[in-house]
Amino acid sequence: MTGRRRTRSTFLPGLLTRHARHGVLSAGTAVACASLLAGCGVVPGTTGGVGDDPITVMTWAPQDTRATNKPGMPAFARAYARWVNAKGGINGRKLNVLTCNDHNDSVAAAKCARRAAKENAVAVVGSYSQYADSFFPSLEGAGIPYIGGYGITNAEFTSPLSYPVNGGQPALLAGLGRSLADCGPVALIRPDTIAGDQLPPLLDSGLKAGGHPASRDQRAAEDATEYDGQAARALRATTTDPGDEGCVVPALGDRNGTFMDSFRRAREDYPGVRTATVLGSVDQTVIDATGGASGPYEGSYITGWYPVASDARWDGMKRVIRDEAFDDNRIDPADAGVQTTWIAYTVFRKVVESLGSGEVTADTVTEALDNGLRVSTGGLTPTLRWRFQDKLASVGFPRLVNANVTLQVVRQGRLVSARKGFVDMTRTLQNADVNY
Repeated sequence: MTGRRRTRSTFLPGLLTRHARHGVLSAGTAVACASLLAGCGVVPGTTGGVGDDPITVMTWAPQDTRATNKPGMPAFARAYARWVNAKGGINGRKLNVLTCNDHNDSVAAAKCARRAAKENAVAVVGSYSQYADSFFPSLEGAGIPYIGGYGITNAEFTSPLSYPVNGGQPALLAGLGRSLADCGPVALIRPDTIAGDQLPPLLDSGLKAGGHPASRDQRAAEDATEYDGQAARALRATTTDPGDEGCVVPALGDRNGTFMDSFRRAREDYPGVRTATVLGSVDQTVIDATGGASGPYEGSYITGWYPVASDARWDGMKRVIRDEAFDDNRIDPADAGVQTTWIAYTVFRKVVESLGSGEVTADTVTEALDNGLRVSTGGLTPTLRWRFQDKLASVGFPRLVNANVTLQVVRQGRLVSARKGFVDMTRTLQNADVNY
């Protein structure tokens, strides 16, 4: 949830993309053909033909920025390629992974997408970028599917070329709100950005489902070096009644730790409150760095998309890390971005295997997904299957096919399961007011 507020795009994703792939060119495509003449004879996302040519994909994420960074995602993608290629590739074809740094910047995100098209990537897999308005037009124009994005933008749940593997921020925030229904006043501290604007109604949908009033929405700079003022304001808002313990919910991505430093200093002057957040803002390394069992996260509820990192269902991912990236400290098996990338590449591999000896192109990958392919992820998610309109289409999320969340809690400084199994947030999201 990073990036500065900007004017909302009026681009309607994917309205003509599928028709263009099947022979009907949009007006924009026709103009491009006229200007490039024979350039339209090259189909983006084509590996060249059936044979031994490598299959090219791309993974992107922000790195080396002052806001959210996800270097483990492209690093894991490269490790996965080494691992799968050492085993003979996919259907005998080598996997070529391109990586790109979107720099938390709309221009850079668009460049990554254009590079994917230029280098004939058949898919973008396991990536993170909040600038969907910048990268989706290029992907859709080239017919390149976006498999397993992090779930940071609403467009990932609306574009017909998006194939999300989790419920993104909608499911996490709704699940967290549902878990906090027994709290007193709830304060949400979130980025003062477009992505941040999407968070309050989602958290409030879960609170409402539990009979709780809406949260107190607090905007904050995404790249601040301290949050003393915001921490004090949150504490004032949640301690109006000392007998009704409130809850403070920071959702600032990589800046959660900075907020919690300010919060820990400020809370000494106020009655006790609970803290809660979503996975991606907090993991075990953050809990350790903020004091473990004696830190501010002790007792906090945290919603995630997947089982805890110690679950045996992650053994396949950990094997890839151990075999190909053991000494790469960018790759943390407890990081939700790395986990999402593993699941996204699991999906992509199943898609390619389903094509057998046939041609692997952006079109054939997309068609396999659109034709009802069911993908098992070994229990890390429900069986995944994408349809053009799914259960949450009525609230603006037609591509959201996995609304499951897990509830975790910090006990004695360790992030453990608070409830067995998954909680399906579909019904809660169906009642969410997300028309903002």
